Amino acid sequence: MIVYNFGSINIDHVYRVSHFVRPGETMTSNDYQQVLGGKGANQSIALGRAQCSVQHVGAISKNDSLLLNTLIDSGVSTTHVALSDVPTGHAIIQVNDDAENAIVLFAGANHELSLAQIDEVLSQANKEDWVLLQNETNNIDLIIQRAKHFGLSVAFNPAPMNTKIVKPLMNDIDLLIVNEVEAMDLCDVDSVALAQASLQTDYPNLKIILTLGRQGVRYLNQGEMVEVPAFKVDAVDTTAAGDTFIGYALAGLQSSLSIEDTLRQACAASALCVMKHGASSAIPTLPQVADFMEQHNA
Repeated sequence: MIVYNFGSINIDHVYRVSHFVRPGETMTSNDYQQVLGGKGANQSIALGRAQCSVQHVGAISKNDSLLLNTLIDSGVSTTHVALSDVPTGHAIIQVNDDAENAIVLFAGANHELSLAQIDEVLSQANKEDWVLLQNETNNIDLIIQRAKHFGLSVAFNPAPMNTKIVKPLMNDIDLLIVNEVEAMDLCDVDSVALAQASLQTDYPNLKIILTLGRQGVRYLNQGEMVEVPAFKVDAVDTTAAGDTFIGYALAGLQSSLSIEDTLRQACAASALCVMKHGASSAIPTLPQVADFMEQHNA
């Protein structure tokens, strides 16, 4: 089975700061890094390092082709990454002393996906393959429509959340992966419990993975709920934690692991990720995750 990830590829500009900059404030950063990023790229790297077969579909500037090396080195196929005249997407990321982040995005070439490119990729897929999407590229609705036309399953991580884009697509996806804030925004409620109830009522056939940060994760499927706690670690950078979890979770679903073991492995990968600075560079390999789980008797 193959995961076709129609996802963003960004250049991340990461600034270490004592606090997030306030309106009208000019401040000096404590450190700066320029690294590969984007939710799409990070999730592909996590899938690749989890030893899942993944093909990334997207676009970058023709001047930035070296960005693909990290994807390739992580086991990701970049055959379907187009080289464009449009600048590569980028992100300005502030990481504060509490390991929280604030991010500003520029879409750039991430919004250059065409219907021809979409159909060229999906026409090669088999019906047991999956399509993975975030909300950082264009033509999300067309990708889902064409994926269903070709009989593929669709996993959707609607981040950054835009309810006007996301809500019309909900009945056409198979797996929704959201964090607690995204779930509350999607349902226009102010508690996780209300969001969970709303999602299960409105979309009874939808499989849902609801991540709860330090509280762990819940898997919801037609009245069934599987809950797995998070590992307790000292976090230094949460930038790629969610993307790492998603990559490992989807990889687990493609394997023979039970849903509980899949979520536990994804939580372990995410825990390892937050213990390191960086985005894609912090995403662990499957042997590293296995060692971590053995050390924690998981």
